[in-house]
Formats: sequence, structure tokens, C-alpha cells
Amino acid sequence: MDTAFNYDRFAGHQVLRRVAGPLLDEFEVSTKVGYFPDGHSLDPVRLNQAVAESADTLGRTPDTVLLHNPEHDPDRLADACETLAACVRRGLCRAWGIATWDPRPLVHAAAEVKVRPDVVMVRAGLSVSEPVLYAGEQFTTMLGADDVWGMAPFAGNPSDPVWSKVDATVFLQPGQQATAVQAGLAAAFALPAVSRVAVGTSCPGHLDELAAAVRLVPSTQMIGEYRELLRARAHGKGDLRAAHPG
Repeated sequence: MDTAFNYDRFAGHQVLRRVAGPLLDEFEVSTKVGYFPDGHSLDPVRLNQAVAESADTLGRTPDTVLLHNPEHDPDRLADACETLAACVRRGLCRAWGIATWDPRPLVHAAAEVKVRPDVVMVRAGLSVSEPVLYAGEQFTTMLGADDVWGMAPFAGNPSDPVWSKVDATVFLQPGQQATAVQAGLAAAFALPAVSRVAVGTSCPGHLDELAAAVRLVPSTQMIGEYRELLRARAHGKGDLRAAHPG
């Protein structure tokens, strides 16, 4: 279960605890810190306070705390990472990591990070451009992260008409039955390679549909061809429509 300090107008942790009650202990919970009522900040004091407040409001120690979009202040990335690593040592969370919507500004800053994150969370799926995909992979490798998670497989809007126009089932290994949305989620696990993908819970029907998609296996060949087309497009060559025959 993934949340953040600033979700639901900074009331997300409180709402989650009230709604989930004792069931919250049955879930693995990750949250994010970095946004405050007056804006984004990677100030170590504020990050420490946010992590401590998160644990207190949730009524339990978060399993993972992620830096929320540190690309807004890449020069402070190294210090912010040290701060979250210290939070783990103090028992305020069990693991720490980084959640980035656009890792490109962070690649250079990664060279200054001396602590190894447990997790890096990046955008995943067919809506992500090749420069962002590549930067996420490069950033994760440079940090030596133990695990990679994905988020926003439908760019935050699974009801966008584009998802009914794209035949995402071409990205599955043959012989599998799936809706376009399910196939899109399966592809997200390979674009880039991630172990988990965070999806929204506001629509139970949509969540049920996506939960059934975790059994699907993407086609390594089609994913590879798609990445080649993305690279060609990023360099002003090729036609991306070739990835969606028909």
C-alpha cells in the first residue's frame, strides 16, 4: 500500500489509519516525504519531522519511506538520502528510497550519494518517453538500489481514450487473453523492469481488473522492439506507430 505525506491535502495518513484500522498492520506500507503545505523541501530537519509524524499518524512504522520527487532540488539529493538512511537506523522506518517522476535531473547528482537506497520508484509503462526510461535505469544503476518499483502506468488517467485506441495486447506473449488496460499494466512491469507497480484505488472495478493482470507475461521480443522504436523516435528517426500494428 503506497501513500504520501501530502496526499489528500496532508490528511492521507490520518484517513488511511481511520479507514483501515487494525487491517493496516496486515499490509506493507510505503509513504513519501518531500512536500509540505508551503511547497517542496529536502531540508533534513523537515524530512526528519515528516518521517516521525508519518509513523505517529499511521500508528505504525512505515515499511518504506521514499524521497518524494527530489528532482525539484537535485543539489540536495545526497544530504536528503543521508537523512532517510539515518531514519532507518533510528527505527523510524524499515527501509528508504527515492520516488522520482523525472529522474533526468538526478543522474548527475547520483554520483554524490554515498548511501545505498533499498528502493527507487520510477514511472513505468507505455506512456513514458525513452529519455525518462533510460535516465531511470541509469539513475537506479548508479545508486545500486536493491529494488525498483513502478508507478503511474497509465500516466494517471486509465480512462484516457488513448488506451482504447492502442492495442496493448501486442506486448503480451501469444495465447493470453486480456483487456487493453490489463495488457498495458503487464507491459509496465517491463518498461522499465520493475518488481511492483503502484496503481490507484479510487475505482474498485479498475483495481479488480488490474489485479487480474499480474498473471500476464509480457513479450520480451515486443518490449525490445518497442524500446528500439522509442530510441529511434528520440533521435528523430522512425515511426512509433509501427509498434502498434493494425
